[in-house]
Amino acid sequence: MRPVTLDQYIGQRHLLGEGKPLRRAIESGTLHSMIFWGPPGTGKTTLADIAARQANAELEQISAVTSGVKEIREAIGRAEQNKQAGVRTVLFVDEVHRFNKSQQDAFLPHVESGTVTFIGATTENPSFELNNALLSRARVYRLTSLDDRDLEAVIDQALADSQRGLGEQALTFDKGVKAALTATCSGDARMALNLLEMLADMADGQVTLSMLKDVAGEKVAQFDKQGDAWYDLISAFHKSVRGSSPDGALYWYARIVSAGGDPLYVARRLLAIASEDIGNADPRAMQVALNAWDCFTRVGPAEGERAIAQAAVYLASAPKSNAVYTAWKQALRDAKETANAPVPMHLRNAPTALMEDMGHGKGYRYAHDEPNAYAAGERYLPSELGDTRYYQPVNRGLEIKIAEKLAFLAEQDAKSPQKR
Repeated sequence: MRPVTLDQYIGQRHLLGEGKPLRRAIESGTLHSMIFWGPPGTGKTTLADIAARQANAELEQISAVTSGVKEIREAIGRAEQNKQAGVRTVLFVDEVHRFNKSQQDAFLPHVESGTVTFIGATTENPSFELNNALLSRARVYRLTSLDDRDLEAVIDQALADSQRGLGEQALTFDKGVKAALTATCSGDARMALNLLEMLADMADGQVTLSMLKDVAGEKVAQFDKQGDAWYDLISAFHKSVRGSSPDGALYWYARIVSAGGDPLYVARRLLAIASEDIGNADPRAMQVALNAWDCFTRVGPAEGERAIAQAAVYLASAPKSNAVYTAWKQALRDAKETANAPVPMHLRNAPTALMEDMGHGKGYRYAHDEPNAYAAGERYLPSELGDTRYYQPVNRGLEIKIAEKLAFLAEQDAKSPQKR
């Protein structure tokens, strides 16, 4: 089902819509070196193949996972022969970030000489993983996960195409099953087609929800402690605490933990936040963070995670009961059910100019510059969760004062003309 034309290609309308520069370049066959950056199953390899076809060029494809210097030299050798014969060559390098610096440098003279048009594909941030010399010679295009409408189009195309797809095998879906299938795939077209193929093998014409559960298994949160998801989640957590949102702090901490992150990384970040964003306004915050870290090391993850959650709530609410325990359990439950909800753009980390140009952190309101050090009307949870409130202070102890503060902040939110 791999598309061979742009008309068959589904998704990435921000890059391939009518009149977009990349679409015009591919349609005209005037290719330039480029990097496709995006999650798995978003069409990076397919787009390189279509670009080469449209330019009447030979496609040399290597993978940094399985290839080394020998394969690179062989591909370049064939490209040099093509050049002598007047044939263009597109060199597509999948998982290019897995090549080391010297291996990446090996492509540069051949890109400069015009022997190859270089197209790299990566799931990792090029700003961190690719050499500046290579980045300066290629244009970066950010591919995004397919939305549910795109995934349904991928499925429908596979069902309708009798030559390349399942057109000869009539399938019908029980109510809600197709929507569940697209939700399970988390924007990955390859996964959607693989699951569809398995369902077709199982089904006798009718696809049920139980069949989908059998082939899909338990939905797993997207998380990579070395990738952008990690930095985005930490950035959202930090900004939620800074923005006086205990709900946001709990949710993003739950996302990190439920996806396999190290709770002690959050504890270290809390300790930094205590000095960076609270300081002497509440000197107890640093001790609370230290106590949570110590508790985790003494009793282990099962109980220690809750101690760090308590510290996060304290720091986010700064001037406790089972309110933290209840809120943490609810946040964990929501984090597992909405594990693929994206970090809102205004909460994402933007450590490089490239990421800033792509909109990371755009619209973020720095709480310290706002009246009362509070960005009234700001949202720190994904849109899927609306105005969910996890932390509900009880009417006793210090939480009486915390409840009063949160009520005051809620009033500021209601009055804010900048409410998201």
